[in-house]
Amino acid sequence: MHTVAPPAVALGTVPAHRLGEAVITVVGVDDEPITDAEVTVAQTRHDFAFGNTGFDVGDGEDLTGEWQLTAAEAELWLRIHNAATLPFYWGRFESTRGTPRTVEMRRTAQWLRRHGVALKGHPLVWHTVTAPWLLDLELDEIERAQRERIRRDVADFAGLVDTWDAINETVIMPVFDNGDNGITRLAKDRGRLAMLRLAFDEAREANPHAFLLVNDFDLSPAYERVIDEMLDAGIRPDAIGLQTHMHQGYRGEEEILEVADRFARFGLPLHFTETTLLSGDLMPPEIDDLNDYQVASWPSTAEGEARQADEIERHYRSLVSHPAVEAITYWGFSDRGMWLGAPGGLVRADGSPKPAYDALHRVIADEWWVSPTTVRTDAEGRVRLSGFRGDYEVAVQGQPAVPLTLGREELHETVRTSPH
Repeated sequence: MHTVAPPAVALGTVPAHRLGEAVITVVGVDDEPITDAEVTVAQTRHDFAFGNTGFDVGDGEDLTGEWQLTAAEAELWLRIHNAATLPFYWGRFESTRGTPRTVEMRRTAQWLRRHGVALKGHPLVWHTVTAPWLLDLELDEIERAQRERIRRDVADFAGLVDTWDAINETVIMPVFDNGDNGITRLAKDRGRLAMLRLAFDEAREANPHAFLLVNDFDLSPAYERVIDEMLDAGIRPDAIGLQTHMHQGYRGEEEILEVADRFARFGLPLHFTETTLLSGDLMPPEIDDLNDYQVASWPSTAEGEARQADEIERHYRSLVSHPAVEAITYWGFSDRGMWLGAPGGLVRADGSPKPAYDALHRVIADEWWVSPTTVRTDAEGRVRLSGFRGDYEVAVQGQPAVPLTLGREELHETVRTSPH
């Protein structure tokens, strides 16, 4: 017998491995299927994390100490992002020992959560922007302070911030020579593996439900060796963080996907944690440490903005096409306050969206999103939903919406109508 497929609510060019499927059957109070029932479907959340820095978003005191997004910019931010990275840089979060900025950070975190944004803290252990007062301590005291810091912050924010970059840039940590700091001193003495164990053990003890990343800008085999050593020692991250700051030019789909392939071998989710693409002049290729590049003015240009828009769309499409990638975080929203003063934001310093913003909005919020769509059930009371995995709402005949989550397995859901 030939079965006719039910009417479908479908999405356009989404890679097959990102799609979720559901068959919804509408029945009456007598459990009989209702033919020609009006079903409205709307997406409410992507399963994939499309993130940005949340350093300057919210209604509280600016955590960078410099500036904050305007209300109009924050609205633009929320239209394309569902995840934010918050700045727990020890040297700014607790510049004076015993006085962490917990209240200010909590206010920003709560504002973002009220707007449906998932949060990550960055980072718990790092040798840069670390607490200056560590240099006054002996090594055992530094270690004790670092352990206490992890336990305090992870516990204080449990339930609000449950994802953390547990440790940042471990490849270079024990040999970092661009300024003295307490964490490099500790790493040189204890060793890289001990620092990794410290970070993950303390964070998991403070919040057993935490989702913890190891994160690095060094995407060479040296980072792969670090992860191999971690896993061999029984230290297992929940995801691998891969930084892709591209101040010297877009690396291209082939190189980025080759990176994803190499790190996918560990069988862990990949998070592209820090991405930057410029809309102005590129940094000279001979610069080794990006922090060494200093210019008085670094403007966005019309030519650069067109290039950035093209590159950011290609970058996001290529990463979404890779099955191991579960998150992309762009590193900065406005040209005001961008790292290194680079013209890498998605909006200009005056708050106006760049073509790169428009490109991401078109892809994330239009092409990969199911806006409210109405379809009628077939003779068996069915409709089929096919869309980017995530959360949806289904409303039948104008009744209150029912939540629905599209995942990896096809979902079969029955919605019962109420008598008028």
